[in-house]
Amino acid sequence: MVKYSIDFSHSSITFSVKHMMITNVKGVFDSYSAVIEADTLEDLTTAKIAIEIDVASISTKDQARDNHLVSADFFHADKYPKINFVATTISKINDQNYNIIGNLTIKDVMKPITFQATYNGHVQSPWGQDTYAFSASTRINRKEFRLLYNAVLESGGLLISENVDVTIDFQLYPI
Repeated sequence: MVKYSIDFSHSSITFSVKHMMITNVKGVFDSYSAVIEADTLEDLTTAKIAIEIDVASISTKDQARDNHLVSADFFHADKYPKINFVATTISKINDQNYNIIGNLTIKDVMKPITFQATYNGHVQSPWGQDTYAFSASTRINRKEFRLLYNAVLESGGLLISENVDVTIDFQLYPI
C-alpha cells in the first residue's frame, strides 16, 4: 500500500448549517490530519482512511460564534478536542464515484455515516509530483452527536437547523 499526504494549501474540511431557517452559515476546520493508504487512489475500494480534526480550529469568520461553538454549549473542545472519522467500507458506484462508509466520532458519540465521494482525477504538478484529488460530502444530524444548543425564534422555528452538510476536498500526493 502507498501512503498519501494532504496538500493542505489545496484541501479543506467545510460545513454548512441553516441559520434562522433562511440562510446558510459556512465554516471550516483549519487544523486536521489524515492517514490515507491505498494500492492505488484510482480505485478507492482498497483504501484505508482515517481523519482527525482539531475542534478548536473551527472558523466561521465570526470570533464570538467560533468561541460559542468550542464551548460546552456545542463541541466542548476542552473536554472533546478531536473529531474522528474512520472508513470501514468503501464501495465503487462507477468509475469516479464511491460510497465511503465509516464511523464518525464527535463528543465521544460514534455513529456510522456515509460520504458520497468523487475521484476528481490525477495529474502531475509542474514540480513533477503525482497529485490526486477527491471530494466527499455527507449530511449529519448534529443532535445525534450531542450538539444540542438551539433557540426558538420569535417568528417560529429554530435558530439552527439540526442538519449539517459536511464537505471534504482533498488534494493528495504519495509519500
